[in-house]
Amino acid sequence: MIKRALISVSNKEGVVEFAKELDKMDIEIVSTGGTYKLLEENGVKVREMADFTGFPEMMDGRVKTMHPKVAGGLLAVRDNKEHMKSAKENDIEMIDLVVVNLYPFEETIRKKTVKMEEAIENIDIGGPTMLRAAAKNWKYVAAVTDPKDYDLVLKKLQEKDQTVCEETRYYLAQKVFAHTAYYDSLIADYLNKDNDLKQEMSFGYKKMYDLRYGENPHQKSAFYREPIIQEPSIATGKVLQGKQLSYNNIMDADAALDIVKEFKDPAAVVIKHANPAGVSQQDDITEAFEKAYAADSLSAFGGVIALNRDCTKEIAEELAKVFVEIVIAPSFDNDAHDVLAKKKNLRLIEVGPISKEPHLWDMRKVVGGMLIQDLDRLIVTEKDLEVATKIKPKKEDIQEMLFAWKVIKHIKSNGILFTRDMTTVGVGAGQMSRVDSTKVALMKAEGNVEGCILASDAFFPFRDSIDEIADKKIRAIIQPGGSKRDAEVIAACNEHKIPMVFTGSRAFKH
Repeated sequence: MIKRALISVSNKEGVVEFAKELDKMDIEIVSTGGTYKLLEENGVKVREMADFTGFPEMMDGRVKTMHPKVAGGLLAVRDNKEHMKSAKENDIEMIDLVVVNLYPFEETIRKKTVKMEEAIENIDIGGPTMLRAAAKNWKYVAAVTDPKDYDLVLKKLQEKDQTVCEETRYYLAQKVFAHTAYYDSLIADYLNKDNDLKQEMSFGYKKMYDLRYGENPHQKSAFYREPIIQEPSIATGKVLQGKQLSYNNIMDADAALDIVKEFKDPAAVVIKHANPAGVSQQDDITEAFEKAYAADSLSAFGGVIALNRDCTKEIAEELAKVFVEIVIAPSFDNDAHDVLAKKKNLRLIEVGPISKEPHLWDMRKVVGGMLIQDLDRLIVTEKDLEVATKIKPKKEDIQEMLFAWKVIKHIKSNGILFTRDMTTVGVGAGQMSRVDSTKVALMKAEGNVEGCILASDAFFPFRDSIDEIADKKIRAIIQPGGSKRDAEVIAACNEHKIPMVFTGSRAFKH
């Protein structure tokens, strides 16, 4: 039976109404600081923490609940005679219900101007300690950290003669440990200022919503977001219309947005099954969209479109003629939105100005572990290129090669890409051999690769891929280099009079 509750909350939402209902049941309420003052002002009978412990709050509120009378009242096993004997000898009163939510650390560090001192002062110590103690002792104590659970607790108290059933106490304990773990992970991640791969890593994620299913209908799935993300993302984007995103929608949308972040000039991307079907960079966003879509219009059917400029009415009118799942843009002009609103199932995601942070973690779960690496944000420039062949590429070909390199890093390995006029022409993705990827890229380009740049995400292990495109009138090749057979590959390029440059860096994407 609940006889005494300890209430100390940062988020005061609903707490007065909740405390009034406890008061009606003659449940004694002990409280601290601002919560005590708020309850008292609203006519709730409440006992101050200093009176309960016999010890004053001090050090600007840093010390107020860390006291044996609080810890003992929460942790005592009620049917353990020794525990109860110790409690009686030390004048420790039992606490049956804890209502605590934590200092707003997450909200504090979201502020771009926050200083370390302010963040540190918003690290809650007493709150997590009380919650964890109560949750550990869930067989006897109910621990509430989410205001959304106030109604549930009141309902159980009213139904069960002022008792919270064991099933509910267990449910509340699970929520407490998940919440405090999330809270601690935010602190650990914030203090990792050097972005180092520490011996122990923790990352907090909060559920946005359940998904209908995962990659396939038999797989359970939900979408979680990182607490702090500074660059535009699908997790923080605003869905303007259309039904909820699916697991595969989110994967493809993320891939599309990641590619358009590569470009400062107007660029458009069409994604199908996590690979780019078409990418184009032009002086005008409408032209970029038209060329990206036309690059492989067959694959673009049912795809995801991303733009790094606002979606205009002109683009919207073209999109209205075709079937796509999602359109992502910094924003949508009013006229464009009006046009696309007629397509009820088309999702529009507004992500704000396109930018990217230089350092973010890329995490992939494997059975029994987690792989963590930097996101591939390496920028290859003209000065990084090493001409490997006797024939040098033309000056105008350098920019085309750098465009191709920005795209190839987003194509599943083995990846081969043909581009022309800052637009993809043929994409060969995910084949088991590089020569097969070359054949696929040629097939997707319908053999029309004359005047194209060829990009390869890793070195050519043999000259066979070069021989495959020998008669195709390729302008130049860009690849990492570094094979034991580089000399053989260079000789093939010299033989076929194809300029080739090395980047010195690989662009695998598994």
